Amino acid sequence: MSRRYLLGIDQGTTGTKAVLFDDQLQVVDEAYEAIRVEHPRSGWVEQNPEQLIESIALTVRKVLPSDGEVIAAGLDNQGETIVAWDRESGKALAPVIVWQDKRSLEMVDRLEGSTRGKEIFERSRLPLDPYFSASKFSWLMENAPEVQAAHRNGSLVLGTSDVWLRYRLGADVATDPSTASRTQLLDLLSGRWDDRLLRAFELDPRAMPAIHATTGDLGNLSHPDWPVSIPLRASLVDQQAALAGHGCFQKGQVKATYGTGVFVLTNAGPEVPAIDGLLPTIAWRLGDELTYALDGGVFTAGTMVDWLRDELGLFGDAAQTGALAMSVEDAGGVQFLPALAGLGAPWWRADAAGVIAGLRSSTRKAHIVRAALEGIAQRVADIVDRIRERFDVPSMSIDGGLTKNAFLVQYQADLLGIPVLRPSTTEATALGAAALAGVGAGVFGGLIELQESLRAASSVDPGKSVDWRRRQRDSWQEFVTRQTRR
Repeated sequence: MSRRYLLGIDQGTTGTKAVLFDDQLQVVDEAYEAIRVEHPRSGWVEQNPEQLIESIALTVRKVLPSDGEVIAAGLDNQGETIVAWDRESGKALAPVIVWQDKRSLEMVDRLEGSTRGKEIFERSRLPLDPYFSASKFSWLMENAPEVQAAHRNGSLVLGTSDVWLRYRLGADVATDPSTASRTQLLDLLSGRWDDRLLRAFELDPRAMPAIHATTGDLGNLSHPDWPVSIPLRASLVDQQAALAGHGCFQKGQVKATYGTGVFVLTNAGPEVPAIDGLLPTIAWRLGDELTYALDGGVFTAGTMVDWLRDELGLFGDAAQTGALAMSVEDAGGVQFLPALAGLGAPWWRADAAGVIAGLRSSTRKAHIVRAALEGIAQRVADIVDRIRERFDVPSMSIDGGLTKNAFLVQYQADLLGIPVLRPSTTEATALGAAALAGVGAGVFGGLIELQESLRAASSVDPGKSVDWRRRQRDSWQEFVTRQTRR
C-alpha cells in the first residue's frame, strides 16, 4: 500500500515554502524559494505575479514524494495582498500590491471623517487603513489604465493573492471567507460580499471572485513541471492557517506568528467579536459554520531586524541578535518603536514612522539591538493586553523565524507573565494549511481529533515579577503615546 501525504503550501511575503507531511502530520520534506520584494517608490511594496506562481511550482516539485500519493494540499496566502488580471487573457494587469503597501493612504485620508468613511467603518467593523485590500483595489481602478480597460470590457478580476494562485494553478477563481474578511468588503455575519461596501469603494461586484468554504473539494492544482495534479482541500489566510497549526480551535486560545511582521490571533468562537483596536475577522468556514477570530498586527518585526543588518550594519547575521541583546544588562535607556510600515493594532497610525530614542555617548550597538527586540515584544504585548479585556489568556503559542531568538522569546514570556508555547515544528502556518486539508479530505474526523496531533512541544515560562512587568509596560505606553501625539 502506497504512503499517503498531506501538503502545506505557505505563500508568504518574502518567500514560498512547501512542506510535505505524512498523514500523522509529521514533517517529511520541505523546500523554500525566496521572492523578490520591490519598493519602486516610497511607501510602495510590489512583487512580480509570475514569480508567485513560479515559487510554488518550484517548491512543490522539490517535495513531491516518489513513494506515495499527496491526497490533499492546503494553500495559505498573504491576506491583504492583491492581484488584478484579465479573465479572458489570463494576464496580470499590474504588479502584485503587497499588504504593506501605503500608496492608497491619500485615498484613505480623503475618506476619513466623511459620510462614506463612517459607513465603511460601521459596516466592515474595520478601521480605515491602506493595509486592507479594498483601498488597493480602488487605487488600481483610479490609476491603472490596463485595469480600467479590462473593467470596460467586463473581463476584470480583482482578487487577493490566493485567487490568482488558485486560478493560475487550475483550481478555480475563488477565495475563502477568512481571506475575504481581510479586504474590508465582506459582510462578516453572512460571509458574503457586502454590496454597500463595494459601492463605497466604487468597485464592481462582477469583478469579485466567488467565496467558497475554507475546506472541501476546491479543485485540483496542476503545473507543467509536476508529474501529477494535487487535490486542493483547504485554502485560507496565512495567519488563520497558523492559528489552526497551533491547534487553537477553542475560544480564547491565542497564537503569535513572528515573521516579516508579528500577527496575533485569538479564536473568538461562533460570534463576531468586538474589542477596540483589534480586527474582527473570520478564522475559517467549515461547511456552513463560520468561526471568528480577533486579529492584531505588528507590521514591522523581521523587516526591522533585516534593516538593522542591511542598512545600519550592526551585525552580519540575524542569528547574532540574541547574543548581542544578552550581552548587556538592559537597553541602556534606548527605546525603539518598530514602525517602518506604520503602526498597526491597537494604535492604527498608518503615518507613524520608526523611532530610536534615548541615544547617548555610552550607547553601544548591543543596546540598540536589544531595544529593537524589546520593542517587537512590547508591540505584541499591546495586542495581548487588549485581548485580555475579553478573554482569559493562560498561555500564548508562537511560531515563525524570529522565535529562534532565545532572548526575544524569554523577554516575551516575561513581559506577558504567561508561558509561551512552541510547537513541534516552526512551520505552523504550512502545518495548519495541511491539517485543514486533511479535514477537507476526510483524513481527520474534525477539529477535536485534529487537535490531538497539534499539541505544543515545549514551553518558555516567565521569570520576572508583576512589578517588573508593570514598570516595563508603563514606560512603553508613555513612549508610544509621545510618538503618536506628533
